[in-house]
Amino acid sequence: MRPHLLFADRDVDLDSPLPPQADDVANDLHVETLVTAMAAGDRYLAEVARRVLAVSLTDPGEIRYRQAVLSDCLAHPDTLRAFYQVTIDALEDRRRVWGWGIGSSGSPGLVLSGALRRLEAAMPRLRQLRTLAERHQESFASEGLVGLCAELRAELDDDYFALVEAHLSRLHFPDGVLVSAHLAADNSGTGYVLRESEDRSARWRRRLGLRAPGTLAFAIDPRDEGGGRALSELTDRGVNQVADAAARSADHVTGYFSALRAELAFYLGCVNLHDRLAPTGRPVCMPDPCPPGTGAWHAEELCDPALVLRSDSPVVGNALHADEQSLVVVTGANSGGKSTFLRSVGLAQLMAQCGMFVTAGSFRSDVASGVFTHFVREEDESMESGRLDDELARLSLIVDWLAPGALVAFNESFAGTNEQEGSEIARQVTRALAESGVRVVFVTHLFDFADSCQHLRPPALSLRAERAGDGRRSYQLSEAPPLPTSFAPELYRRIGGWACEDRATRGPRRDAAEPAR
Repeated sequence: MRPHLLFADRDVDLDSPLPPQADDVANDLHVETLVTAMAAGDRYLAEVARRVLAVSLTDPGEIRYRQAVLSDCLAHPDTLRAFYQVTIDALEDRRRVWGWGIGSSGSPGLVLSGALRRLEAAMPRLRQLRTLAERHQESFASEGLVGLCAELRAELDDDYFALVEAHLSRLHFPDGVLVSAHLAADNSGTGYVLRESEDRSARWRRRLGLRAPGTLAFAIDPRDEGGGRALSELTDRGVNQVADAAARSADHVTGYFSALRAELAFYLGCVNLHDRLAPTGRPVCMPDPCPPGTGAWHAEELCDPALVLRSDSPVVGNALHADEQSLVVVTGANSGGKSTFLRSVGLAQLMAQCGMFVTAGSFRSDVASGVFTHFVREEDESMESGRLDDELARLSLIVDWLAPGALVAFNESFAGTNEQEGSEIARQVTRALAESGVRVVFVTHLFDFADSCQHLRPPALSLRAERAGDGRRSYQLSEAPPLPTSFAPELYRRIGGWACEDRATRGPRRDAAEPAR
């Protein structure tokens, strides 16, 4: 049996290598804020959330499979938690059982003893899973959870438990171990085979000291240590095969509980995140994943879930109408919501491609072959390289990993040099990426670059952060061409200490010691 809740046809591999640049993407998009909300204080939930968020699905069918399972989990969170608790209890039982760590090492007798204890501890937990499946199968609609419940009911029926309990009882050998063997040419034993126990009448005859005609027997004195060791070795040879089979069975049952726990953990994390987002009033939706090449890229009321989780005030959502677009350029004044918008686009793509909901009224997008980020970094304090050198080196690594259909988010890239040089670098980079089938979202203050993107064929989608005449921000982005201004007077008023308009209305600023004229 396998859970198959994250994939319809295979198991999840939480030990596989992470995609290239996974750490940079997580840091730039503030993924850890989502992970913290998903974990709700549970380290294991956090570990699973990090791994699953980092590995994007590229098949729309697989994404929809997970979305259906998640919809069931959101509709029945208590049932999800009940299933998850059974896996936790089962793995805790395994840790408490004496001999669980022996595995396939040690003497066959010890291996068999440890395996039996593990299997006996697992039987009540398997019964709990079957009971949950019987009780809730009709409540589910997704292929994943309906299939899980159907498999539990079919494989863990009463006949199965009766057969397993009978085997476990016999493997304790209450009447001793019956082994047959042959003598080799040198009179050593060979061909050891464990046999079925004697029938009831034979057992009683043996206990009464009555032997069947022609039967030979001998007894070992309890004080004969050498004889005792020899008898133990003979027993180990007899039970060796069955000990190995029992250990593999116990490992399989433990592996099933571990796999089920891992796959349920992701959905439990999603439920925890949904519960955290619900009080904020921001809309969430199941995204519409489209096959690569369809050109879909559309969102309404899209916002950054990490900001929603951190902010005490309402977060403004934005629209993205970029169907058939390969380049989106975002400009505008500082603190207008440009970087927040960029993170909202990146996080929505990541969340959509691991089967999660997104914080938007609606979201539809082509499935990306990968999500990459190129955000501005602090200058190297060791002075081994300048900021531009670092940016170009990181870009080189990203290009090595890119494939057609990828999404790259640039945030204030190539600002570590002058306007002309930075614009030319940005122009050549974005043109090459667009021609290679890579989607780009570029937040920039480089007017020369942003303006030139309006003259491409087809032109880039230009979004601008709104700013009122008095400097107030609405954090809304609208389709508008870039402005050839950096709003220097506003910046000067913020940091200069005295208002520019003073000089315009009152003349030059005088020193306090200077006499009036």
